[in-house]
Formats: sequence, C-alpha cells, structure tokens
Amino acid sequence: MIPDDRRIIRFGRFELDDDKRELRKDGRPIPLAPQPLKLLALLARRAGGVLTRDEIRNALWAGDTFVNFDQAVNSSIRQIRDALGDQSERPLYIQTVPKSGYRFIAPLEPLSPETAGTFESNRPAEALQRVLWENIVELRLAQRRTNWQTAIMAALLVSLALVFLVRSC
Repeated sequence: MIPDDRRIIRFGRFELDDDKRELRKDGRPIPLAPQPLKLLALLARRAGGVLTRDEIRNALWAGDTFVNFDQAVNSSIRQIRDALGDQSERPLYIQTVPKSGYRFIAPLEPLSPETAGTFESNRPAEALQRVLWENIVELRLAQRRTNWQTAIMAALLVSLALVFLVRSC
C-alpha cells in the first residue's frame, strides 16, 4: 500500500501523478478521463488489496449523484485497461476479483516530484523488481502477438482450403 503523502507512483513504464492528474508512459502523457484516473489512483493506493465496488462508489461518487453505477465503473475499468494495455483475462495491472471488486497487482514504486520522470532506482531490490515485472509484461505482450499471428495464419489456411474446395467442385 502506498501512503497518501506520496503523490507520484511508478509501476512498470507508467507514472501516476496525483498533483498533475496525469498518467504517463515513459514520461509521455497518456490521455485518461478524470473518473478513470481517480479510480486508477484509488486502486494503486490500495495495491494488493481488494477494492470493492461499494468502496469505489463511496470514493468516486457523492451520495446525491445519480448514475448507472455498474456501467460507470465498468467503463472506467475498461478505459484504464485500454490506457495501460491490460486485459481482464490475463491482467498485468488490474485484476478483477469476481463478485467483489478489483485489485491492483503490479509492483509500485512511490516517487517524489524530483525523481519522477527518471527511470533509475537507487535501491537494487526495487530496480530488480521493476526489471522482472517489465520482463513479465514484455513476455505477455509477445505471447499476445504470437496468438494473433497464429489466429491470422489459421484464418488464411481455412480461407485457402475453402477456395481450393470451391474450385475443385
């Protein structure tokens, strides 16, 4: 869990800056609407723990706000995952806890404003943890690319087989 006085949090290649209300990847801003950004900050501050849907509702919407809450949370989580390049089936950052809520699962590194934007750590354990996590992310992304390539090749082979069958008839 990250203390509330740390306003910048790094996870992998991302930095979440509460003061600037900004998500950055490799130092470049990533567009994210205000509500999903608040939800991401809330999840990151409770990293490793389950954040229930009721806790999300109480933290992000005032009692007199009338919204389709389930739809708003689902939309916010989807926007966060899109911004992070995450997937619900094989999460790297946000894990869905069925019938309960969500959990932030990436290792975090709290930063001061002076060290934000630099991707070097003075502590070897944190640097090693970050490198290992980035390797896991890269391996999963490579696996996704391979899965897409396999699916495309299979579709091409099926198409060729159909063309061959149609011409031979």
